[in-house]
Amino acid sequence: MLQPGHRRARASRTTGRVVFALLAATTLSAGSAETRLERGRYLMQAVVACGNCHTPQGPNGPLPGMELAGGMDFQDPGFTAYAANITPDKATGIGRWTDAQIITAIREGKRPDGRLIGPPMPIERYRGMSDSDVRAIVAYLRSLPPVVNKVPASVYRMPLPPSYGPPVTTVADVSRADKAAYGRYLAGPAAHCIECHSAVDANGVPDVVNGLGAGGMKIPGPWGVSVAANITPTGLQRYSDAQVKTIITTGVRPDGSQLKPPMAVPYYAKMKPADLDALVAYLRTLPPK
Repeated sequence: MLQPGHRRARASRTTGRVVFALLAATTLSAGSAETRLERGRYLMQAVVACGNCHTPQGPNGPLPGMELAGGMDFQDPGFTAYAANITPDKATGIGRWTDAQIITAIREGKRPDGRLIGPPMPIERYRGMSDSDVRAIVAYLRSLPPVVNKVPASVYRMPLPPSYGPPVTTVADVSRADKAAYGRYLAGPAAHCIECHSAVDANGVPDVVNGLGAGGMKIPGPWGVSVAANITPTGLQRYSDAQVKTIITTGVRPDGSQLKPPMAVPYYAKMKPADLDALVAYLRTLPPK
């Protein structure tokens, strides 16, 4: 039987080991956790890929010093749209907007002056972006250097809706433990894959109910006309998961053919392996079309 002094010594050693283990776990957790800015940087530079439209492009790619300064034009029978300057410049960008106003613009398509943001901004998808992710994006936008670049106003030759729906109140994070559910979040509100890759209805609007992931949308641009691929199991059945991820991150199919813009391959190349796994897991669950 241990004497009281020995019991106290063992208890002290045991307590010390427990405290050390807790401290070590806390340090590991803190060291591995993303800050809001880190999350925003990852989303913007990899998943959401806002720069694919909002960063001016030259013959050799994005123009240096012009990240997210806007100006790229989008021609469509229904509109001539210009990507906005979303740097913190106060005169030509969003530097005078509050965080709440930026979030409202992203998730509800409404500017501080009440004007609606029209296509090709995928507001319907962004309405489902979680509170923490949209705040992370705002943190990243705030971290950018302001760029003076006055962008023309977009012109719409078609009626815009009065709104995209009721005000978005709160959207919870999607658990990454549920791989397919998190993949659905990435393909919808985040990377908005389904915006381009769903079949369009009679009005030319993506039909994410009956044509989810079925492809066929024609996207004109300097590259010619791209036709969005079928990304349901019907379209992907000949590819392994590894091949699908290679196509997404390199823009090259197994037969050597290359994807055309506006597929944001340079951004998706930076996606984390776990996110790619979740995205492919979700695509495998889509109804075959």
